[in-house]
Amino acid sequence: MAKQNYSFEKRQKEIAKKKKKEEKRLKKASASENPEQDVQTTQESDDSQEAIDNT
Repeated sequence: MAKQNYSFEKRQKEIAKKKKKEEKRLKKASASENPEQDVQTTQESDDSQEAIDNT
């Protein structure tokens, strides 16, 4: 039976973490540049949630 390569799995996890962290950083950076857009998105999601709650 073949031996598992745990270092490969660990490296893949590290790469996934870095990618997710970078995406989060970019999202925060774009949010700080366009604060109006975030407010509108939040209001729209609140409105849609209220519509769901009312049904």
